[in-house]
Amino acid sequence: MYIAANGMKLWYETRGSGRPLLLLHGNGEDHTVFSTLSKALEGEFRIWSVDSRGHGRSTKTGEISYALMARDIAEFLPLAGCEKPLCVGFSDGGIVGLMLAGRYPGLLGGLIACGANASPRGLSNRFRAVTAAKNFFARDPLLRLMLNEPNISNAELESIAVPTLITAGSRDLIKREETLRIARAIPGAEVRIFSGETHSSYIVGSAKLAPVIRGFASRKGLR
Repeated sequence: MYIAANGMKLWYETRGSGRPLLLLHGNGEDHTVFSTLSKALEGEFRIWSVDSRGHGRSTKTGEISYALMARDIAEFLPLAGCEKPLCVGFSDGGIVGLMLAGRYPGLLGGLIACGANASPRGLSNRFRAVTAAKNFFARDPLLRLMLNEPNISNAELESIAVPTLITAGSRDLIKREETLRIARAIPGAEVRIFSGETHSSYIVGSAKLAPVIRGFASRKGLR
């Protein structure tokens, strides 16, 4: 299905019934990375899975930034009838989730940001070097996005007022200190490091996050 929001046609799918759950994918992906997770949760949550601008079946555009993607979703949610969802964002989706929570108060009911960074410096030095080399030849706006953004200030993180969980893998491409810095800055935020997992191994094609989402929603009264 499509919804027009912020000048984009955003493709999304819904499934399940229960408490609203919004799933936001990472850079160069689409909503299908959450297929296994969605199937595990559809009996307890009403799930909205969205393709970000320039991804999947949504509008192709060279105009891309995390702020624009956050604005897209901020306009999308009321149009889709998705009221105060628990937002689970992975990688770029986690960055967008942080921006939604900080810049659009009252929009989300809660946030789980997985493998998110608040600054390009939060990426591992090796990953930044490899991405810069790829972008030198490809001139890809999605690669450039990761090299130059986001730039989320501590003040913005401190303004987040919804229940928040920050996660990462122990072998993540996000620096451990960046994950902990984000969690410390958000009032009352919890942090979970998945032992032995990479940036994406516990997310893409996996249901490992399902019990974590259930537990977080239950503890925070989001069910």
